[in-house]
Amino acid sequence: MQRAARERESLVPLLDLIRRSGELAEFCELAAAEDDGEELEAELAADAAGLLCDTERFELEVLLSGEWDGRNAIVEINAGAGGTESCDWAQMLLRMYLRWAQEQGFEAEIADEVVGEVAGTKSVTFEVRGRHAYGFLQGERGVHRLVRISPFDSNKRRHTSFCSVDVIPETDEADAIVINPEELKIDTFRSSGAGGQHVNKTDSAVRITHVPTGIVVSCQNERSQHKNRAMALKVLQARLLEKRRREDQAKVDEIRGEQQAIEWGNQIRSYVFQPYTLVKDHRTGCEVGDVMAVMDGRIDPFVRAYLQWKGGKG
Repeated sequence: MQRAARERESLVPLLDLIRRSGELAEFCELAAAEDDGEELEAELAADAAGLLCDTERFELEVLLSGEWDGRNAIVEINAGAGGTESCDWAQMLLRMYLRWAQEQGFEAEIADEVVGEVAGTKSVTFEVRGRHAYGFLQGERGVHRLVRISPFDSNKRRHTSFCSVDVIPETDEADAIVINPEELKIDTFRSSGAGGQHVNKTDSAVRITHVPTGIVVSCQNERSQHKNRAMALKVLQARLLEKRRREDQAKVDEIRGEQQAIEWGNQIRSYVFQPYTLVKDHRTGCEVGDVMAVMDGRIDPFVRAYLQWKGGKG
């Protein structure tokens, strides 16, 4: 039933594009018959541009045929070695993804964030909710490299920093893993982040350890301990499902004789601020010279290039 509902939902954008293109063609014929159709022509040009943009978006969604592509996404960013410089880079990546989500019309919510000692973010987990959120963001999984003149270096030397990004699909009722409560170690603690007097003065933050696997998740964004616990359990469910998926894939690769890529050691993209400006994806070869636009959330060229590259590999 859920799959049938998703299939029906996937037809809605196509039917809408067909309807809009037909209406636009009719209006163009009317405008051609008008003696003074300049004002109507400008309006039709705007409608055509909007239709083209939505068509390109639909073409991109057609590439999202994976079992999990339609799900919400849970994203985790971790600063690598490099101290404050890497923590600042993690915060820059967080801002980039939040801006992208906003432009796409998705909802984004930070579940847990550990701030850096001087500046930036050591680690952050956030959820992106929207149709195909995981499908679009799955290609961001890997190591992201920053090259720039560090604002934290008084000698203005060039630094290289690394952050890892992990993206997993959110579970739903059909594939949720049953968790034995006896296998969980649950700790509560006082939030260390922003959130107001109540958050910082009560033990509302929750940390859950799944003892058999050693997976640890935490949530301190909500004022309520109950809400933090529910969010942490949702993230744990997603991580356990992702672990099972990767184990199953490893077995298939072993049978096929294929070698699975090591994600943490696999540098997927470089962001160069000095001595020139360039963002390059090392898997697809996609390059964008306007690094500031990318940091403002315009990562669609990389999303599209990854999905086409992935489809070509398949």
